[in-house]
Amino acid sequence: MPKVGRKEEILAHARKLFSVKGYHGTTIRDISERSGILSGSLYAHIRSKEDLLFDITNRGADAFLEALTPIVEGEDSAIDKLRKALIAHIRVVANHLDAATVFFHEWKALSNDRRAIIQSKRDTYESMWNRLLEEGVQQGELSCRDLKFTRLLILSAGNWLYQWYRPDGGLSPEEIAERFMEVILHGIAAQGGGIEDDRAR
Repeated sequence: MPKVGRKEEILAHARKLFSVKGYHGTTIRDISERSGILSGSLYAHIRSKEDLLFDITNRGADAFLEALTPIVEGEDSAIDKLRKALIAHIRVVANHLDAATVFFHEWKALSNDRRAIIQSKRDTYESMWNRLLEEGVQQGELSCRDLKFTRLLILSAGNWLYQWYRPDGGLSPEEIAERFMEVILHGIAAQGGGIEDDRAR
C-alpha cells in the first residue's frame, strides 16, 4: 500500500474536523494537533485553512461529476440511467461521509472566487440530472410535471444520506438507491388514488 503523504494526512484530519465542528468552528491549532505537528509547521504543507476547505469541496464536486458523466453519456434506457445515476450519487456520499458533510454544509464558507468554482460544478451536475429527466420524458419512460422539483426531490433524498447512513448498517448504497427508486417510480398512493381523485370527491 503506498504511503500517504503528509498533506493528505492533514487533509484527512481537516475533513473529519470540519465535518464534526464545522469550518468556522475548527482552528488551525485543532488541525495541527490532530495531525501531530506544530501550528507553525502546518504552513509548510498548506497556505491556509481555506485551501483545505477548497480542496475537500472541489474533490467532492469532481467525484460527483466523474460518477455521473459516463451514465449520462451512455446508451441505457432513461429509467436505467436514472437508477444508475442515483446509485452513483449515493455511493459517492456513502463512501466519503466526512467529505460529503463538508461539501454540503461548508462550501459557502469559501471566498467568492472559490465559491463560484464550486457553484459552477454544482450547476453542471444539476443540469446533467435535468438532462436525464428530460430524456426520460421525451422517450415516454417518465412523466414529470415539474422537472425542477423532481430533480430537487431526488437529489435531496440522496444528499441527506450523510445524516443517517452508517457503513455497518443493514443496507448497502445500492440497496438504498433501489428503495428510493421504488418510491420515485411508483410513489406512495394506492393504485387508482392520488390528488386528482381526492379533488374529484
